Amino acid sequence: MPLTPLNFYPGPSKVYDQVKDYLTLAFDEGILGIQHRSEKFVEISKNTVTLLKKKLNIPQDYYVFFTSSATECWEILIQSLVKRWSYHVYNGAFGQKWLEYARKLRPDSTGVAFDLNAEINVNDLPIPAQTELICITQNETSNGTQIKESTILNLFNRFPDPLIAVDATSSMAGINLKYIKADIWYASVQKCFGLPAGMAVLVCSPRTIFRAKQINERNHYNSLVPMYEKMLNYQTTHTPNVLNIYLLHKVLEQRPLIKVIDKELTMRAQQLYDFFQEQISEGIALLVENPDVRSHTVLALKSDPKMIEDIKKNAARHNITVGNGYGTWAKNTFRIANFPAIADEEYETLKEFFLKYYA
Repeated sequence: MPLTPLNFYPGPSKVYDQVKDYLTLAFDEGILGIQHRSEKFVEISKNTVTLLKKKLNIPQDYYVFFTSSATECWEILIQSLVKRWSYHVYNGAFGQKWLEYARKLRPDSTGVAFDLNAEINVNDLPIPAQTELICITQNETSNGTQIKESTILNLFNRFPDPLIAVDATSSMAGINLKYIKADIWYASVQKCFGLPAGMAVLVCSPRTIFRAKQINERNHYNSLVPMYEKMLNYQTTHTPNVLNIYLLHKVLEQRPLIKVIDKELTMRAQQLYDFFQEQISEGIALLVENPDVRSHTVLALKSDPKMIEDIKKNAARHNITVGNGYGTWAKNTFRIANFPAIADEEYETLKEFFLKYYA
């Protein structure tokens, strides 16, 4: 079993090994003390946005913003793009939390839940005509499901007037997302980006900015129109997480294009699913029975609560961290991240652990 701790928690998760060197570089280059209105910061911010668009295949006319977290993105989108109604389609805890948060700001917001093993039937969605923002969670971290890109495209075609916002917290920078098929995408960096927690990336279409300007909400430090105006010069409305922006730039420099990462993660995800389904039989099963909706970046496995506790404690004794269950599945599941920063050899060690104790 490993001497170095292995972290398969689905966020915050393992950071890239190179981050240690980048932190030293940041200190040596004086990044930790630069002014966020300085030419040096503007250069870092601009270069980071350029790399994000290149490495993640983000359309050139889309806008990129830096926020503190995916949760803050909920607030920005509701307060700046919704006068009265947002509509939420969800099957897990984070999608439901987004709706609950929206209702605190816009009480008329509503939504519909769908089954864990189901695909969204776009034609059957009872979305009110007055809806301003449709909210979906592309990758539901709480239960290890994902929404196909074809479903997002159908949603975009079926409801052309509302903006479509996508929570991609556990998939952005790991999966080759088709950004042009929705208006808004966001993700925290402590998952597939392989960085420390404390920042999120928010991606918005030109149509999103046009709608934001029409509403022209300016009552908060993170209102979208002021954010857009500042980002025209690659600046922020507030003092940002300068260090994480710098680290993001450095990590993006060394990462391959997203289509390469997507291929590798998708293949590894299938190998992991096959492993747990075919070789592990000690009362452990895949939570998501429908392979068409299984996440490529977060695996959820179920068992009885006593077994789940045994697995987590036994893994911890062997310097292995697996993710707790979450929400409805808190007591009877554990989760495994399939993120780019985690090496193949680490998954081989994980497999050895399960083969030894739970095959």
